[in-house]
Amino acid sequence: MFSTRWRLGAVVAMSAMLGGVPVAHAEPRILACGDRSFNAEAVLSGGTWTARNGGRTVYTGGDMRSAVQAAIGSLTAGRTSKQWVLVRGNGSVSAGSRISLPSYTGIDVCGTIDVTGTGSGDQAPIYSRGTRDVEVRYLSLTGRPLYGIFMRNVDNLVLGQIDMRLSGGLGVRVDNRGNTSVRSRNIRMDNVFVSGASSHAVETYGVDGLTIGTVTARGVGESGLLLNDTINATVGTVDAENAGAGTGYAAFRVANRNGRVGNGYPTNVRVGTVRARGGGRGVFCVSESGGLSIDRIDLANTGNNAVLIENCYNVTLATQSGTVSGGGEIRLAARSEFPNNSDITVQNLTVTNSSIRENPCGTNTTFRNITLNNSTSTVCP
Repeated sequence: MFSTRWRLGAVVAMSAMLGGVPVAHAEPRILACGDRSFNAEAVLSGGTWTARNGGRTVYTGGDMRSAVQAAIGSLTAGRTSKQWVLVRGNGSVSAGSRISLPSYTGIDVCGTIDVTGTGSGDQAPIYSRGTRDVEVRYLSLTGRPLYGIFMRNVDNLVLGQIDMRLSGGLGVRVDNRGNTSVRSRNIRMDNVFVSGASSHAVETYGVDGLTIGTVTARGVGESGLLLNDTINATVGTVDAENAGAGTGYAAFRVANRNGRVGNGYPTNVRVGTVRARGGGRGVFCVSESGGLSIDRIDLANTGNNAVLIENCYNVTLATQSGTVSGGGEIRLAARSEFPNNSDITVQNLTVTNSSIRENPCGTNTTFRNITLNNSTSTVCP
């Protein structure tokens, strides 16, 4: 899935000379899977997994999960700094089991985990709960997990290069539902690719401090990226094709008071680009969410609304630019059980073969710099 040698490259500056010798300016190298020091390993040879820590063998047998868990269990007890496990080889893990990561654990999975069988509850091939300083730097998954990665009540989590090519289940979930009085904090996801999930590609609930580089969703049953009750979030790109087809889910969805800080909605959820092709909705803000700013949107041929903003507050759509082509309308709406929309700005859009509609009228709604091509706009004065 990922290259074993990945470099950003080097540039030779011929104009910079020292004593007639060109000076090479090399950018920092990004470590490939397994290309770092590690404390324990689980390695497949033939049909046998062997887990070692230094010169000590802690598992030998045919079960991938047992080998990886034994390697993790061999790390220093009570540690307060991160130790690393290397997994090398392809194997299978039951959907009804877990590889559990305790605090101060990093893992590189250099191979593919295929999830087999069935399970129930919060089982996941990569799982952690009530922990801190956990890192999954490389992971490739196939099969049908309940969750590909499940992290609950965690702090200082890093997910690096994550590749899931699934036949069902949910890709990544990070939440605080084990103890809702304490948020999961300081969560980073670099690059997550999910295809074939029957639920969301990536979902958070109850997070404070979220940084995401890119979420790429292909043919998932529900949202590409869903943020619930999450604050202080920065997302680079959401790129979704056929996400939530035939449903009300969206390439990018915020819900359940997402972005609410105290009793207000200061801008604290910032997204660079949302791209949607087909699927359900493109962008969906619902259930008293807000504090949201999206720089660029690129939405085409969504089966449901291209954009639906429903009972949301302080939302700015397309601070820089946006295109909406075909598919469903751009809709500002409200349900009676929540306060109406307020402080919504829709701007810098080119709308083609679609429409814009606001009903009922919100408070302090702004539409500006909108170009309509074979499209209509029915909004409040």
